[in-house]
Amino acid sequence: MEEKMKIGVIISVNNAETCWNALRYANYCLAQKDEVKVFFMGEGVEYQNISTDKFDAVKQAEEFMGSGGKIFACGSCIKSRGREGGEMCPISTMKDMYDIIKESDKFVTF
Repeated sequence: MEEKMKIGVIISVNNAETCWNALRYANYCLAQKDEVKVFFMGEGVEYQNISTDKFDAVKQAEEFMGSGGKIFACGSCIKSRGREGGEMCPISTMKDMYDIIKESDKFVTF
């Protein structure tokens, strides 16, 4: 029996296609029965606003959370944009990102 991996995904860009692909990858990993955590930082916290019909990152994030994936987002990055956190972009800290990286068997950045 294969052991499930712990995978961390860090998204720091506000490019619709890149965010969409990163979240598709996270969903694929969940489908393989891996434990996956996504951390948005920098421009990445803007993913909800840059999602498009063609590259629907919000839909991918909803699927991810609905399948048991966990989303985190840099609180400083959110606040520096005059925004507030929410379910799809919850206020998190550098400690959360540190823990994700430390606990992950593998992590990828976009």
